[in-house]
Amino acid sequence: MASQDWLEKDFYAVLGVEKTITDADLKRHYRKLARKYHPDSTQGDPTAEAKFKEISEAYSVLSDPDQRAQYDQIHAMGAGGPRFATSSSGGFEDLFGGQRTGGASAGAGFEDILSGLFGGGFRQSSNGYSGFGMPQRGSNLSAETTVTFAQAVTGDTMKMDVLGRKITARIPAGVRDGQTLRFKGKGQAGQGGADPGDLLIKVRVASHPVFEIDGINLRITVPVKFTEAALGATIEVPKFGGGVAKLKLAPGTPSGRVLRVKGQGIRTPKGVGDLLATVQIVVPSHMSQQAEAALTEFQKLEPSENPRDDLIRDASAQ
Repeated sequence: MASQDWLEKDFYAVLGVEKTITDADLKRHYRKLARKYHPDSTQGDPTAEAKFKEISEAYSVLSDPDQRAQYDQIHAMGAGGPRFATSSSGGFEDLFGGQRTGGASAGAGFEDILSGLFGGGFRQSSNGYSGFGMPQRGSNLSAETTVTFAQAVTGDTMKMDVLGRKITARIPAGVRDGQTLRFKGKGQAGQGGADPGDLLIKVRVASHPVFEIDGINLRITVPVKFTEAALGATIEVPKFGGGVAKLKLAPGTPSGRVLRVKGQGIRTPKGVGDLLATVQIVVPSHMSQQAEAALTEFQKLEPSENPRDDLIRDASAQ
């Protein structure tokens, strides 16, 4: 920003605050104004849009401690402090009490004198004298949101309120619980023409009673009867979004085996995942006397090996 702009504009008046306002109060006040005049809240009202740009410009200067101090110095200089005017000889006269000092030569310019006062902080640009400091990229903003399990599977476009700004964010299909998404240029505005910061959104995914997300795959635990696992069977498993898929259990399928239903996972631009079904053998909690008698006869005929032999052997390994 040119120093001439700083002299001509009263940023405190633009924001409607006192010069003694603290940084924290200034931030809170700006947020209220930003919510009120943001284009997303005013439906394209040109007056409100112009006001939003005006308060954003004022806040970008006053929120930076160095720029605020420099801005205050320049205004103090223009309101009874050191002021400079051109003398008849082409140099400058110091108007402290109306007395001239001889510090400036005939060839001296406004930039030279300000550089002497402020340590060379001004630099000349094509449209005059620019402000102190280099352009500064805007700060990143952080937010957190919770999406439904269905939104995480299919993806969704969400509208969020971040510090009084309406942000439209695309949640991609297959987003993981706790994943942080980065949205370029959605953060705080930059200063001096620099790029804005980014918006970082941490996503929480609500749980589902049946399905889990595993990359682009979906997982499900499928209970099967002992006889189905032992003798083999064709069973039905639910698909996400409705319907069922058929799975064939081979005879002797153990608990914990994972069966795959192709193409029933998450659809993303990089590919389509599968539905992974983990077999869980269940024991009947109620049996008739006839069934219990038959099972007792089976027990006499089943193989004699102990299925826990390997577990006991491995546990004793050093």
